[in-house]
Amino acid sequence: MAAISTNKEPFLTRVKEAEEDKFMQASVAKAQDAQWEKRPAARQELGNWEDWRNLGEQIRQHVIKYLPDYLEEFSNNVEKRGGHVFFAKTDQEATDYIKKIAEKKHAHKIVKSKSMVTTEINLDKELLKIPDTSVLETDLAEFILEEDDWDEPTHIVFPTLHKNRNQIQKIFQKLGYKGSNEPGEMAKFARHYLRESFLKADLGITGCNFAIADQGMINLVTNEGNADLTMAIPETQVVVMGMERIVPSLKEAEVMDNLLSRSAVGQKLTSYCTFAGPQVAGESDGPKDFYVVILDNGRSNALGTEFEPVLQCIRCGSCLNVCPVYRHIGGHGYGSIYPGPIGAVLSPVIGGYDKFGDLPFACSLNAACTATCPVKIPLHKLLIKHREVMIDKMKIDHSFNNTLMKVAGVGTAKPILFKIALGGAYLGSAPLSRRSKTSVENMYQFGHIEKAPSLAKGWTDVRSLPRPAKHSENFRSWYKRHEAARKAAHKDGEIDG
Repeated sequence: MAAISTNKEPFLTRVKEAEEDKFMQASVAKAQDAQWEKRPAARQELGNWEDWRNLGEQIRQHVIKYLPDYLEEFSNNVEKRGGHVFFAKTDQEATDYIKKIAEKKHAHKIVKSKSMVTTEINLDKELLKIPDTSVLETDLAEFILEEDDWDEPTHIVFPTLHKNRNQIQKIFQKLGYKGSNEPGEMAKFARHYLRESFLKADLGITGCNFAIADQGMINLVTNEGNADLTMAIPETQVVVMGMERIVPSLKEAEVMDNLLSRSAVGQKLTSYCTFAGPQVAGESDGPKDFYVVILDNGRSNALGTEFEPVLQCIRCGSCLNVCPVYRHIGGHGYGSIYPGPIGAVLSPVIGGYDKFGDLPFACSLNAACTATCPVKIPLHKLLIKHREVMIDKMKIDHSFNNTLMKVAGVGTAKPILFKIALGGAYLGSAPLSRRSKTSVENMYQFGHIEKAPSLAKGWTDVRSLPRPAKHSENFRSWYKRHEAARKAAHKDGEIDG
């Protein structure tokens, strides 16, 4: 399961590196803002969006409840169509099986379409261990990352969000590109380069958006058409899918495709919505040998637990597009191939708290992710549950902070102590406070604190903390005066009447 981790540096080190990448931050912000406009418009066209969300949630929960039955049905139907199915418990089992297929078929030229699950199991680099074998990512963004020394993706849907056109131009120049940094010109170069590889490919590997249980077919939703070529030209195809990516029939697939396209890219439907399986008699293209690898790799850890709803995910990336933490640190800051809110929930389930225990705390709990999720995963509640598990069951020791919280609890529970604390807060904070001219950026009437100890340190590491107000100017004093004035005015009104 090590492949899910993209960076071994401590979380705060990754965050600091992300903060220094101003281009990445600007790109993420621009993408989030653009999706903010496109996504609601595409969803509104469906009408009754909340009803669609409810239906999507019901479909995903139903499938997960009866997952063994649907996986068995799908497997049987694939085999009836002449295909082969392999259930892999771990990433190692999956890569070993796929390597055996490649060696058996003498596949020296392998083409792949975009797939998060193949990245999760580190498939590309495992295949390259086979002598005289090349692997080419055919999705334009994944192709760019591969040619940039296998750089990690920063977004589930927009993997190269952190790169600018000049960086991409330099990457392509290593392949013989001599043109400008104009996106259209670079895309034409990539298309020509990739087409030659398609025609020479021995083996095609794809992911799977949804597997259709009663048909034994897979459903791919793409915008570039490269996945169709990856399936149509090579004689052998390998599909790699997470075990939860299944629907009962084409009827449910139609619902999920609508939810996915409108949530992922703000479109009615992506350019290519493909349903495929082994080549049948009379067809001129498609794979003659069709293999499906169904991967667990830690997903079963969620079954029957409070984290089971995370398996509803359809990998639309909508939660990333509304997350303020992701906007600040980008995908690389999470240290997992699954970034953002969904990554903060899923990564500890798959990879454990030892590696990803920081991620559930990388959240302000604003619940925007839960509100936008097309299949209604309660992401912010699952993040809270992760925190509870780590603090309560794993007995994480925060002795000093725990003591402070107990003292605060006693103080706030007794009115007299709370009143004394309010009265002394302004004077007590004087040594830590600074005064500066009030402006749009600094609207703190009584000054601000830039460096605070203990519990408040996490806040002041990234922003200023307003200094507590004078006792005569704090909210309680203001409210007392306001209420007295309101009651007096009300009484005068009754007398005048």
